Amino acid sequence: MAAVEQQRLPTLIDTTVLFAHRGARAHAPENTMEAFRLALRLGATGLESDVWLTSDNIPVLDHDGKVPAGKLRSRSIRDVPASSLPPHIPHLVEVLELLSQHPNLHLSLDVKDDSAFESTLQLIHTHGSDLPARVWLCLPSDERLQADRAAFPDVRLVNSVRRGSIREGVERRCALLSSTGIDALNMRTDDWNGGLVTLAHRFSRYAFGWNLQQNHELRTGLRMGLDGVFSDHVDRMVDAAAQV
Repeated sequence: MAAVEQQRLPTLIDTTVLFAHRGARAHAPENTMEAFRLALRLGATGLESDVWLTSDNIPVLDHDGKVPAGKLRSRSIRDVPASSLPPHIPHLVEVLELLSQHPNLHLSLDVKDDSAFESTLQLIHTHGSDLPARVWLCLPSDERLQADRAAFPDVRLVNSVRRGSIREGVERRCALLSSTGIDALNMRTDDWNGGLVTLAHRFSRYAFGWNLQQNHELRTGLRMGLDGVFSDHVDRMVDAAAQV
């Protein structure tokens, strides 16, 4: 029996944001300016990375926050000055320049280092009054998000979690996010279904889904009304968005 295709549901955002996970990761070295620029050429409407703070307070983009330090050893980025980092690690300001040049481009940042939050916000505000509406800062802790929302009322904040870790259930979490002004819920694609996306939208919260790699995952996620999708395969993602 053929699988039943997901019903086409509306998004809360005008057009689903197509986030290139760590840049065009399937096509170029991840978290490099080469990967970010290639993602744009392939049609991504959003970029994604993780932000860390160096020892001299420079926000930079890397996945695990470690750099080589001799044979079989590594050092945390927070213990290294920016001038000593490998040249392939971009400064956040370089990607913000891309956003300044592309007025419809979005950026999703996982704030892996709590100390990077304020410096990241300062750079976002420095590069244009419209950037806070296009940069989505993702954290797993709803308590930390509530504190950040109180301190920084004009930025996009995202609760990025697995469904299984939401003890109170998705409906109560969406109600909490709505009451505290957190903009979006971000879960892995297999944590979502059309009913849960509709539920998030009922609370006027954006629904983001990550790890959409295969064509059928991308098509299903887009049809269920996700407002943002994250994929390593920018070409597949762009093609799927054109077909739904």
